[in-house]
Order: sequence, then structure tokens, then C-alpha cells
Amino acid sequence: MKTMITITAITGLFAGAANAQALSAVQAQSIIDGCRAFAIENGRSHAIAVYDKAGAPIAVLRMDGNSAGATLFSMEKAKAVAMWGFATAGMEEGAKNTPGFQFAPGVVTVPGGVPVYSSDGKTFLGAAAASGEAPVNDVACVEAGIKVAGFTHVRNRQ
Repeated sequence: MKTMITITAITGLFAGAANAQALSAVQAQSIIDGCRAFAIENGRSHAIAVYDKAGAPIAVLRMDGNSAGATLFSMEKAKAVAMWGFATAGMEEGAKNTPGFQFAPGVVTVPGGVPVYSSDGKTFLGAAAASGEAPVNDVACVEAGIKVAGFTHVRNRQ
């Protein structure tokens, strides 16, 4: 039995029509579905969360075999990326190179949280994260889900 919660984003209340570049619940579910398929294909199980760029949850899935703690951790990773705008792997590096950064609000220094950009990489849309496996596998899962959904995790600065 798969446990799944889909939460609709409330971002429209705050940004109105200007928020046209936001992840929809359908797109967030597509990221989750891509990540889940990747996990199954590789014999893994993750807890997966997708957040909008305002830091609100859109969709969460706890695959079989994961604890509530892994689910909450995936949510914290996604929220951190939404708040800071870069991957939790970068936060890990930042904590090593910037004294005190690891104590900043919302910082998560474990890889597994990844930004979601529009397909051209120019627009930050939100964040996706996974937990429950080795951090490198959490990252691979989320990046696969983002790709399947038609987005990228790489920022295009041009």
C-alpha cells in the first residue's frame, strides 16, 4: 500500500496572476511519479516532497519502507531549497566554507534537496527533495523526477 498526500499550493493567494511561473499540483505529481519510477527501477524507496518557490508543500509521497522521519526530512530539504534557492548539497559546501552558515534559518546540509527550474533553466519554480536512501541516491532520484516532468535542476544564467 502506497501512502500519498497531495497538497494544493496556496501561492495564488499571495501572488495572484504574477505567479504564472509556479509549479502546479499536476506538475508536482509528475515529479513525484518520475522519482518513484526511478526508485523502483533501482530497487530503492524514498520519501519525496515537492515545494513551490514560496516554500509551501505541493505534493509528498512516502514510499513503502520509509519512516515518518524520512518523510519529514524530505520536506525539510525541499523547504530549505525553496527558501535559499539552491541545492542542499550546496548548503553542505557553504557550511564548510562559511562559518556559522549551518546555523542559519532553514539550512539543511545533507544532499537530497534540489531546485526545480523551467525547462530552459531560467525560471526558479520550486524545489524537490528525497530522503530515505544514501544522499547520492536521494539526489539522483529527485533529478530523474524533475527531468521526467520536463523541468531541469540546473540554472541557466544567460
